[in-house]
Formats: sequence, C-alpha cells, structure tokens
Amino acid sequence: MEIRTLRYFLAVAREENMSRAAAMLHVTQPTLSKALRALEDEFGKKLFTRHSFSISLTEEGVLLRDRAEDLISMADRIERDFLSLDDISGGDIYFGLAESYQIRYLAREIRRFKAAYPNLRYHITSGDTEQVTEKLDKGLLDFAVICELPNERKYDSILFPEADYFGVVMPGDSALAEKEAVTAADLAGLPLFCSEQSWENDIRPWAKERFASLRLEGSFRLAYNGSLFAKEELGILLTLNNLIDTSPESGLVFRPLSPRLEMKLYLIWNKYQSLTPIAERFLRQIQASFPARK
Repeated sequence: MEIRTLRYFLAVAREENMSRAAAMLHVTQPTLSKALRALEDEFGKKLFTRHSFSISLTEEGVLLRDRAEDLISMADRIERDFLSLDDISGGDIYFGLAESYQIRYLAREIRRFKAAYPNLRYHITSGDTEQVTEKLDKGLLDFAVICELPNERKYDSILFPEADYFGVVMPGDSALAEKEAVTAADLAGLPLFCSEQSWENDIRPWAKERFASLRLEGSFRLAYNGSLFAKEELGILLTLNNLIDTSPESGLVFRPLSPRLEMKLYLIWNKYQSLTPIAERFLRQIQASFPARK
C-alpha cells in the first residue's frame, strides 16, 4: 500500500466521480481505475459502489477513508518537518485547543514567537479533551490545551496563569438573573445545556446529591451554539466565564455557580514524542513565560 495510492483513493472518495478525481490528480482515468482495483485486491474488500454517474463508499471504504486521512496528514507533516529542519527562522507547529478565555495567553505567546521566527506557520484545531488528545496521541499535534487534569503517565504539562470558573448563561429577564450566584438547588428541574464532558466530569461532582434533580436538555461541544438556544429561552447554558458575550446589548447575563467551580487549563504534549526544533523553541518560551503554579 503506497501513500500515492491512498491519495488517489481519497480524491475519488471526495469527488465521488472517477473522471473529476483523475482530472484533479492529473492522471488518466485508466491509471486511476487500475490503482483503485489494486487497492481493493490488496485488502480483499470492495471499497466502492459504482453507479451510472457517481461512486459511493462501502462500509469498508468509509473505514479506510477515516484511517487514510490520518495517514496522509501524518505523511504530509513528516515531509514538512524534515523540510523545516534547516529553517532557523520558522517551521510548523500544530495545536489542538479547548474553549477558554485563557487561550488569549497562548495567542499572545504565538505572537511573540512569530516576531522572533517570522516563517512560523501554526495550525489550530479546536475540540474537547477527547478530540484533541486523540490527535495528540496519533502524532498529528505538537501541543494540546485541555481543561482537565492531564494523564501524567502520558503527557507533560504546563498550567495556564489563571483558572476559569463555571456559571450559567441565560436571558437577562430570567428569574435566576436576579441572583448573584446560582446553586444546584436553583437549577433543579430546569432545562439545562452543557457539554457532555463538563456535565459528567464537572457538574456531577459539583452538584453531588442534587445531580439527580438536574435535567440535561441538550449537549453542545461549542458554548456559542448553546448560548443561541439559551437566548431563545429553551434552557439555561452551563459554561465557563468569558466565553459568551453577556454585554447589555446581548440580552444575556452570566452568573457564577455557588459553590464556586473552577477549571484549570493545561498545555500538554506527549512524553514520548520528539518535538521538532521549532516546537522545542516554542516550548522553552512558554516555560519561561508561564509562572509555575499548582
């Protein structure tokens, strides 16, 4: 199985048409068809279902597409990493980021670093802890930012300078908006929005025996989407401070949870994965800039 053949396969999967894929790849259609037949023979599985004017993936083809995308991303990254070894003014760094107002600290450090290394190219992907650590484990990222205690057996980490804290976002005319802080008892029976990760890992231990009285109306990976539902009075959003616009013009307000529920943010990287020279330099800058704290 060659990387080139996997690129052919992904092009056809994306275009769903042999002729268009061949034109995009600058190869003849017979060459492309032969390569794909060889790939099916190699796996002993049918990867495509041919229709009159299009091609669709079989279940086996979908599985290969998902794996091939990671393999191609890794191959491309290896090539870029080696090309940048002699580039003392830049290179590529890959980040996976959780949602937090504290990401501003990382952005500030990238700005400073780019001033020193003008050819720096940084790549950002966003997601929850499960999503970004999966990419980190596969070697597709140099660093991830997560909002839960990292696994010390797998990752080294640096703690961000501050701590976020949870609260609720709701319309300004809600009854709960009159309170300075919101308790689990206040939320009992109300429709709530929250990410699945925060609901289980943070809200459950915070609410303790009151958790059974809380009702999750819907889950959102992105707090902004949840705020739109809250604005339509479909429920109350549980999220971190400073993620949602709660200015007077927004029509929304934020109230902290009581007792206070804080969330620490960590920059993590694999203990057993070698960083590129440019990523090593960035790490040294972060280590010097972020004060050591527990």
